[in-house]
Formats: sequence, C-alpha cells, structure tokens
Amino acid sequence: MRDRDHRATRRVAAWDSPAARRLLPAVGEAAEHTKLWWAAALVMAAAGGRRGRSAAAAGVLAMAVAEVLSNGITKQLVDRRRPPAEWIAHHDVADRPDSSSFPSGHTAAAVAFTAAVAPSCPWGAAACAVPAGLVAVERVHSGAHYPSDVVAGAVIGGAAAALVRHAPRLLVRCRP
Repeated sequence: MRDRDHRATRRVAAWDSPAARRLLPAVGEAAEHTKLWWAAALVMAAAGGRRGRSAAAAGVLAMAVAEVLSNGITKQLVDRRRPPAEWIAHHDVADRPDSSSFPSGHTAAAVAFTAAVAPSCPWGAAACAVPAGLVAVERVHSGAHYPSDVVAGAVIGGAAAALVRHAPRLLVRCRP
C-alpha cells in the first residue's frame, strides 16, 4: 500500500499544467471550512423549492456527520504523518495541518454532501460531483494527503450520506 501511495502521490503532484496550478488551489480554498458545500446548499435551498431545501438539509447534515466521523473520531485514532514534502514535485506545498493525514476530512465532507443531495436533487448532485472530485485530487496534489487518505475520506463520506438517508427509517423501526 505504501508503494502505491508513494507512486500515486508523486504522479498526481507532478501535474504541472497551468490549468491545474490555477484550478486546484482555488478549489482547495473554496473547500476550506466547507464553504463550497454551504454555498451549494444555499443555492439549492433558494432555487430548488421544497426538494432543493430537503436536499440542502440532507447534504449539510451528512457533511456534519462526515466531519465528526473523519476529523472528530478517525483522525484521533489514526496518527499518520502527511506525505513528505520531497514527494511533491512542485513548490506550491502549502502550509499543511499538523493533524493526522488519515483520512481526508475535505474529501469526506465533499462526498457526503454530494451523495446526500443526490436522491432529492439529482441536478444538484451532478453539479457538486465535479468539484467534489477536484477536491479529492487537490488534497493529493497539494501534498496534504496520500491517495489512500482520500479514498478513506470518500468511504466515510458515502457512509455518512447513507446514514443520514436511512436513519429516519431505522429510528421509526426501532420505536417501541
């Protein structure tokens, strides 16, 4: 696994196109503190009617669950160092957090939001899927995460969205 992470990190970080150098940092900044997903929720709630509001609420809730699972629990249990700076071919290695690299909380939030809005608002999920994918790529390109951290974040995000979607039915079934 470590060799795969190493090879994939070097490959993604070596993308040195002008488009990648402009786009990926902008996406990373927009995803900081989940700003991008809050903005998407606002647009859905304002323009999507009842379904848009429902989708926005589900997305925000799933994002919160993913943040708790990834940053609040998993990062505390797994202490993994960030990828070494020498693996990153470009010189734009931003200040990286001191927290554990595993898993990617940014990716968890992006996937959770996107997957949670999909059942109620497919057009919203389609619009969010591209930036969600770019967030995942940016986390590796910037040297903040290994690819396996991003994959784990995506799994956590998907699980958070499923939990939010199915929790009401599970609670109704468990009622005495």
